[in-house]
Amino acid sequence: MAWTEHLALIYLLIEWSIRLVMLVIVPLRRPPEAARSWLLLVFFLPVPALVLYRLIGRPRFPAWRQQRFADAATYRQGVAASLPAPGQPVPGTAELAELAERLGEFPVTGASGLVLMVDYDLSIERLTADIDAAEASVHLLTYIFADDATGRKVAAALGRAARRGIDVRVLIDAIGSRPWAPRTLALLAAEGVPCRLVLPVHWWTTVRRARADLRNHRKIAVIDGRLAHIGSQNIVDRNFRRGVVNDELVARVEGPAAAAVAAVFASDWYLETREALTPPPMPAAAAAPVQVMPSGPDYGVPGFERLLVALIHAAETSVTLVSPYLIPDEALLAALQTAAYRGVTIDLVVSKVVDQRLVRLAQRSFYDELMSMGVRIHRYRDHLLHAKHVSVDGRVGVIGSGNADLRSFMLNAEISMLLYDPAQVAELAAHQADCMARSDHLDFLEWRRRPIALRLAENLARLVGPLL
Repeated sequence: MAWTEHLALIYLLIEWSIRLVMLVIVPLRRPPEAARSWLLLVFFLPVPALVLYRLIGRPRFPAWRQQRFADAATYRQGVAASLPAPGQPVPGTAELAELAERLGEFPVTGASGLVLMVDYDLSIERLTADIDAAEASVHLLTYIFADDATGRKVAAALGRAARRGIDVRVLIDAIGSRPWAPRTLALLAAEGVPCRLVLPVHWWTTVRRARADLRNHRKIAVIDGRLAHIGSQNIVDRNFRRGVVNDELVARVEGPAAAAVAAVFASDWYLETREALTPPPMPAAAAAPVQVMPSGPDYGVPGFERLLVALIHAAETSVTLVSPYLIPDEALLAALQTAAYRGVTIDLVVSKVVDQRLVRLAQRSFYDELMSMGVRIHRYRDHLLHAKHVSVDGRVGVIGSGNADLRSFMLNAEISMLLYDPAQVAELAAHQADCMARSDHLDFLEWRRRPIALRLAENLARLVGPLL
């Protein structure tokens, strides 16, 4: 009896020691909403919380990777310094452009031939055609690269380029591509294409890296350092999720902006291989002003979140935000509320079709609060709207890989391209209007009549939202 009492006392002391220590550690360099979720879990289940925190609790990389990222800074900064200024001015957005440069290192530069591609299959056809036309290099980075019909089509084009003597390199995320990775690596190897897994996960992951779910979520392809594809589309069949069909948006851009995207790929390649690539040839100056902004845990600040918040605070008349996954932090919620109170029209386009149920519940928990602010919510019908883009006042547009959620803010490496040319922003806004036309407008009063049990499930999911 005495022995069991001693064990119970020891366990109780361990639990309270964990609570007290985590009370100090958890709030450090973490958003308040994430800290609250962790501390709630620690209070009720201290030992399991400690184990989980060790696995996924620290959104930063170890010292060796931070040093490697710093070593690659010279390369990125060299390319950034060589980017020519755009042929057109960037009126009224100088502060935003300066912020994006400080967050992502690349200044405003020029672009030509920008094409927004919304047709999934045509986007893949255009990519393979560009690969077939490559003269020097093809560099591709994607979150998902499957060995299905779409993946085999792209792999075949990469193989043809490799056999022509083109410098072909591929990076695929180890977790995003996990269901297909062994077969995809074998497929690319058979085509003679060098491919590396990004952030591979091993049993010693927790020793080498702080958490296994820090991922590279970028989707980019760069041809000859002069042409780039950037957006939300992976290399996988459109209907790879059973019963779910994806709708995407990809920007194809030429000119100096492509050289900036090439520098992002080269930096990521160095992080995985320690192999320094030759800087891309700098294309001739182009007229339309654009800006490439990478973000992620390597940069030390939630760059994409800072960009979104700044965009919304700068809005004067309208904000349209398209994101399949919407779990805003307090800063983004406050920015939306302030903009709405200033009379800014805010439209959020989310997907009615979902592929992640827990994320869907957490996302729905914000709808009541957002609509009470005056935010209009549109739920895209029929397909999963996987595209991610923003427009503000017809002055600025953003296209990229980042969602309006804590994962893209804190855990994922993302890439965004800011558009400053009025014609390009207008084209993006027209596409957003089409998305809203294909959506159901959410009625505030009707939404409030949903079942209490569903509201409870949504609120419970919201509690773990910062941990997703």
